[in-house]
Amino acid sequence: MNDRTPEQPAEIVAQLRATFRSGRTQPVEWRVTQLRRLRRLLTEHGGDLAEALHTDLGKSTTEAFRTEVDFTIREIDHTLEHLDAWLRPEPAPVPGHLGDDARAWTRFDALGVVLVIAPWNYPVQLLLTPMLGALASGNAVVVKPSELAPATSAAIARLLPRYLDTSAVAVVEGAIPETTALLAERFDHIFYTGNGAVGRIVMRAAAEHLTPVTLELGGKSPAFVDRGADLNVVADRLVRGKFLNAGQTCVAPDYVLTDPETARALESEFVRAVEALFGAEPKESDAFGRIINERHFDRLSALLDSGRSVTGGATDRAAKYIAPTVLADVDPASPVMREEIFGPILPIVTVADLDEAIAFINDRDKPLALYAFTESDTTRERLAAETSSGGLGFGLPLAHLTVSDLPFGGVGESGMGSYHGRYSIETFSHRKSVLEKPLG
Repeated sequence: MNDRTPEQPAEIVAQLRATFRSGRTQPVEWRVTQLRRLRRLLTEHGGDLAEALHTDLGKSTTEAFRTEVDFTIREIDHTLEHLDAWLRPEPAPVPGHLGDDARAWTRFDALGVVLVIAPWNYPVQLLLTPMLGALASGNAVVVKPSELAPATSAAIARLLPRYLDTSAVAVVEGAIPETTALLAERFDHIFYTGNGAVGRIVMRAAAEHLTPVTLELGGKSPAFVDRGADLNVVADRLVRGKFLNAGQTCVAPDYVLTDPETARALESEFVRAVEALFGAEPKESDAFGRIINERHFDRLSALLDSGRSVTGGATDRAAKYIAPTVLADVDPASPVMREEIFGPILPIVTVADLDEAIAFINDRDKPLALYAFTESDTTRERLAAETSSGGLGFGLPLAHLTVSDLPFGGVGESGMGSYHGRYSIETFSHRKSVLEKPLG
């Protein structure tokens, strides 16, 4: 079904809806089979996907497997291990006025036909992980890979129909016209990962059919560094988290927030940490990726003048390369602080203390993640209680995303809804209330 034209979305959705209504996707055995086949696709063609990811984003084979292929396999394995327990009806207590013989429980019902629209930055993981949750919930699924990662999109469109039930899973490639045509159809759930501007378009289209949506968006995720933190460790972890995938990660630390003295001490640590990870010439390092296209390269290059370069700053438009860059003396009103960076630029912004840091965070849109490096229990408690973010990480950025038993999602401008593990079942199902009272 990967050869469908943009004029045929109604036909695609109608076929999938017919499959769903036939009951084909409901048995747990069918769901398990689809997940096992998806796992086999990843194990048999992980190399093909890694090659496509390198073509699109310059990802190394190691990074492609760690953050995309193996990440998805772990999510499949976790789902297969727990699916029966997650789907088990959950009893509810019945009030006395209904009698001792009344019973109540909830059960998960599949929604129907789900649309998954994936972004370009992790085009395997962020398409297949929500898709596997939708399949595990018993739905039929249309997946729309990102046209900005064309090699990966083509690989997925070629491989998925070879492994999955094509009467219940369809791949639609293309750009804005194809996505617009899909959004005009009635789905039972739309799952979108990307930016807020397109998220609003998705939500408006969904409103025409009262279709529920999950929006996984981005935002400027702060990293607060407390006085007295081990700056050697802090710099190493921030550099790894920030410059993974050349900074093109929705939960990457977007900027560092700390006091002036700590900021100055961090500068030399960042220089050391970048060189330790990528060498003296990051451009020659297999571990450092490339910017997705020239448009994003130009946008990011324009942000480099927002502060004093501590390390990095080099660019090569032909190679779509921007060096891992740390900026100091950054004004909160500068261009680099007005938008989500989504690239290999890490500004350091100074605040007087924790009170000012909390106020700084709360004065801005709620981020997808907040990170803090501190040894103080009081500081951790205050950040947890006095700020709002999609996720909160102490001591290690990005890691909460890898815990299948934690819901992943944003809040406010950074998104709505969540998924991973059992939370994917809750997202792609309706929890139906059931009450039974014997006629006798």
